[in-house]
Amino acid sequence: MGAGTSPADPASAGPEADGPDSAAEGGSTATGNTEAGSGAASAEPDGEAAAPRRSRRFPLFTRDTARPEGGGRAAPGDAPAPARQWPLLTVLCTAGAGLLIVALDPFAEAFRIGTILIGAALIAGAVLRWVVPSVGMLAVRSRFTDLVTYGLMGTLIVMLALVAQPKPWLDVPILEDAVRFTIR
Repeated sequence: MGAGTSPADPASAGPEADGPDSAAEGGSTATGNTEAGSGAASAEPDGEAAAPRRSRRFPLFTRDTARPEGGGRAAPGDAPAPARQWPLLTVLCTAGAGLLIVALDPFAEAFRIGTILIGAALIAGAVLRWVVPSVGMLAVRSRFTDLVTYGLMGTLIVMLALVAQPKPWLDVPILEDAVRFTIR
């Protein structure tokens, strides 16, 4: 090193200072071996590099999230996008129809029927998640978590629609006692 150069000066560091692109463009480093400084793989007697041994431990830092079970496509890859996601579209269209019925209010008790349809869509999502091995984007979490979430939310929505006032379709005496105790 001369008097005017420092170790951090890229111009004085030699061919390695050009960065990873210079070695990639030429296809080799100054020694002719692209793996020269890695030390990760050892050379076999026949001249081929052995694959590094993978650990079964979880990494210290995760780089992405694992796909949930059943998170693959529900139809082959050459099928059009709607056909590949038919379970999700079934649930969304059913819930959308329920929302449309509630919003338009075309007949008596439309709010109750529309809300039951929304809850039924979530219950259908739980059933699809349980029965169909690959449900596409309907798989959000693990199978168990999706089943519990979709099923519980759908059941609660249907139950609330059935006991909604006025003139509930389902009479639950304990709810009347709870309301009487808390409000009256």
